[in-house]
Amino acid sequence: MEKLAVFIKKYSHVLVFILLEVVAVLFIVQNSFYQRSHLVRWGNAVAGGWNAAVSTVTGYFDLKAENEYLAAENAQLRAQLASSYISYSDSVFQVNDTVYRQRYSYTEAQVIKNSYNLPKNYMMINKGAQQGVKVDMAVISPQGIVGVVVNTTRNFATILPVLHTDSRNSVKLKRTNSAGSLIWEGGDYRYATVVDIPTTHKLFKNDTIVTSGLANDFPEGIAVGYIEDYESMQGSGFYKIRIRLATDFNKLNQVYIVDNHFKSEQDSLMKATINNEE
Repeated sequence: MEKLAVFIKKYSHVLVFILLEVVAVLFIVQNSFYQRSHLVRWGNAVAGGWNAAVSTVTGYFDLKAENEYLAAENAQLRAQLASSYISYSDSVFQVNDTVYRQRYSYTEAQVIKNSYNLPKNYMMINKGAQQGVKVDMAVISPQGIVGVVVNTTRNFATILPVLHTDSRNSVKLKRTNSAGSLIWEGGDYRYATVVDIPTTHKLFKNDTIVTSGLANDFPEGIAVGYIEDYESMQGSGFYKIRIRLATDFNKLNQVYIVDNHFKSEQDSLMKATINNEE
């Protein structure tokens, strides 16, 4: 209380000045419609600016939740694409009965660790075995191919991306269906290399490279990249193609884990076939 009295005594002149200013403003506002309207407009402008600022801040924090909702919705939509189903058609007494079975389903995940400037890069996502993620599942982004799951824990998984010198994926030229292999030789994260496409197929700059669907991981037709330049490897009969990757690994935040419901059956069949030949 004593400190309050000292404060009032010390700043009494300032406090009296402020009080008189407030009284003067009140008199002006009460007796002048013009001044009152200006004050109201000024108050509305200040309040509007404050509300806009608050809305911007809260909207920013709401954006993450909105993005997560849209990502989950996109995963559901991808699962409804025709390429995510396999059809069976039985013709009996000229009656065609076609049944579609889900082949691929998608789980949305967030990238929590990522490298892209090393010869052997890895990334980590926030989904694991508890969420149904398994080793060898394909991973894609909204733009295109990302990589393959190589390890999982209960709630996390690591991915071997295409930006790894040990990575090799089956791809094709979209325009002609010519099959080849995607590799990465290190260096610029924006580019990769496609090999094993025969020189008998004519190429053009910006031709689209997509997943071939020949392996049991990626669905057919996922964007891989676009031809930047190419050369014929002398004596081999194949091109060496430099492509601009569809996925920007520098800004990669959201991915989809692809579950091929027939993968185990396909792998078992192939293994049995190989064993029978030995």
